[in-house]
Amino acid sequence: MRGRISVHKDFWAVRDVSFTVPAGSTFGLIGSNGSGKSTLLKCLARILVPDEGDIRPQGKIAALLEVGSGFHPELTGRENVYLNGSILGMSQREIKAKFDEIVDFSGVADFIDQPVKNYSSGMYVRLGFAVAINVDPDILVVDEVLAVGDVEFQEKCAEKFVEFKRQGKTVILVSHAMEAVKEMCDNVAWMKDGSLVETGSADVVIERYLASLHHGG
Repeated sequence: MRGRISVHKDFWAVRDVSFTVPAGSTFGLIGSNGSGKSTLLKCLARILVPDEGDIRPQGKIAALLEVGSGFHPELTGRENVYLNGSILGMSQREIKAKFDEIVDFSGVADFIDQPVKNYSSGMYVRLGFAVAINVDPDILVVDEVLAVGDVEFQEKCAEKFVEFKRQGKTVILVSHAMEAVKEMCDNVAWMKDGSLVETGSADVVIERYLASLHHGG
């Protein structure tokens, strides 16, 4: 504005990352805050478009990346189920057929006709996750938001992931809860500063990741 030269520095949130997620597996993305995990998930969910390279999903994707994403705070839970389901590609007939199942899984039946602006963050997540899994996706992409749910809900989610695997579906998730990742995931990718450190068996890679934290790596 005052004749000064603008100075900027390129920042690559994710770069030179390449891996394959086996179909029918539960795959985790781990790493410290700012390592690029959530950005990578948004690319996988086609919310962001990578500047370089490409992503080749095989099948329908449903994503739960942020608390309340796809929800309108002034609408009721019931109205938001129909809104969010439509955004995720479900027809009104499909949503109506699965509505009771969605509400039952979410555990918010007593509040389904209340505006979601009055919901707690946990209620938001439970309802959003219940809609996402009932889209019947081939690939489910889930960010750390599951940590907002209580223990009972996390157990229901873990059971759903097992059911997905039996059906040959794929789950890709980001979490800082290493024990949960170790228990649920077959393989993980370890991210650091936007780059891929290692991919492999969840047990092995998580142990190396935790060891690096203890040694300041």
